[in-house]
Amino acid sequence: MQQNKLGFWLLTALVVGNMVGSGIFMLPRTLAEAASPAGVILAWLLTGTGVLMTALVFGNLAIRKPELNGGPQIYAKELFSRDSNTSALSGFMSSWGYWIGNFAGNVAIITTFTSYLSTFFPILTSEQSLFMIGSLDVKLGNFLTFIVCTLLLWGMHFIILRGIEGAGKLNFIATAAKVLGFFMFIAISLFAFEKSNIGPFVAPRFNDAGQTIGLLSQVNNAAVSTLWAFIGIESAIVFASRARKQSDVKRATILGLLIALTIYISISVLVMGLLPQKELIQSEKPLVDAIETILGPSGAYILTGLGLISLLGSTLGWVLLSAEVPYQAAKQGLFIPSFLKENKKGMPKFSLIVSNVLAQIFIFSTISNSMSAAFDFVIYIATLAYLVPYLIASLFQLKLTVTGETYELTNKGRVTDSIIAALATIYSIWVIIAGTADLKTFMLGVALLASGIFFYPQVKKAAQKETNTKKLSA
Repeated sequence: MQQNKLGFWLLTALVVGNMVGSGIFMLPRTLAEAASPAGVILAWLLTGTGVLMTALVFGNLAIRKPELNGGPQIYAKELFSRDSNTSALSGFMSSWGYWIGNFAGNVAIITTFTSYLSTFFPILTSEQSLFMIGSLDVKLGNFLTFIVCTLLLWGMHFIILRGIEGAGKLNFIATAAKVLGFFMFIAISLFAFEKSNIGPFVAPRFNDAGQTIGLLSQVNNAAVSTLWAFIGIESAIVFASRARKQSDVKRATILGLLIALTIYISISVLVMGLLPQKELIQSEKPLVDAIETILGPSGAYILTGLGLISLLGSTLGWVLLSAEVPYQAAKQGLFIPSFLKENKKGMPKFSLIVSNVLAQIFIFSTISNSMSAAFDFVIYIATLAYLVPYLIASLFQLKLTVTGETYELTNKGRVTDSIIAALATIYSIWVIIAGTADLKTFMLGVALLASGIFFYPQVKKAAQKETNTKKLSA
């Protein structure tokens, strides 16, 4: 049954497409605001190394534990005694948090799409007052942005319902187009790079109170933002059950990471040399503004078109991913049973509907926020929601190397795997600490995660019913 399955290149396209999405277009501005050039480069190097360790953990677990598919959050249940309440609860809460990160992250991509669309349709940024909702003055641009975001979300919804392979092929085409386009951007930018635009390589940044932020603190601040660039590294793992070969999962994960890492570091550094720091920090479309300094308005339109294609592919991949996560978790008894419902194409229709309805609620933020403000808010919440499952996967790999499970036949690679797992664990803990330094962000993240506890009784009830059914049939 190879039909409706994902091969190596489609899996790689999902990994690259989901990583190289909204981040590539908005992060140059976010990073310039958070850190000096030295801090940005250090953050990329540290994040790249940490994510590489995490990717190796994912790839290894996909081979050693192929029955545990659906995302890194699935491993939470394996950290505790099997069939225990603690195991089930940790699996559900981890899946819940990871799912929140998925549909919240979709909003960042969708809003970025609309931001770039405004290059062709400036009315999307219109400040003209349209109507009042209580004390909220709804601007014409914000209202149109909301409509466009809504149409994009539900358009992808109906494409995905038509089947996994068709959606995968569309994502592959969009990913191939944007990878070629970004390498062309890199080649052109090399000839126009101005070192003077970067300013002092090591320069202080200042917080809201006017206090100086040193280099190490800048790296911490930039770490969560750079990690956002790599969210999606686990895409092949999530779709492992739909892969033609399990070995393709690890290969696609590593290759996808290397392609994304090359694109991200190259572009973020080059953009700093194309735009003065103050201009970069204030830019709503940093890549478009950067290429416009080289090729003029025509270059801006070309890059914007590329960006729109890129973001369409990323939106498709992430909407697909957000529906797959609770669906796969439900198949393992770790999520609400209703999420198991499929259509005739084998797509998780109920999961898709609920995920997109919740994403639609987040899209309402576009009514009152600018694109950059909405993007910065969402990536922090979504990134922190991902970090817990990343940490869990690393701890599970570490547990396997300590107990020797899956290494019974040969100890080959056990020491190497333990070192990789330890480094991935340390990295995840570091970014969690850096990201939760802000109390408001931490509390909101905890609140979103804790909200899942209200739905856990349904999961527990379904698991108990299944257990009783097995006992009766025995």
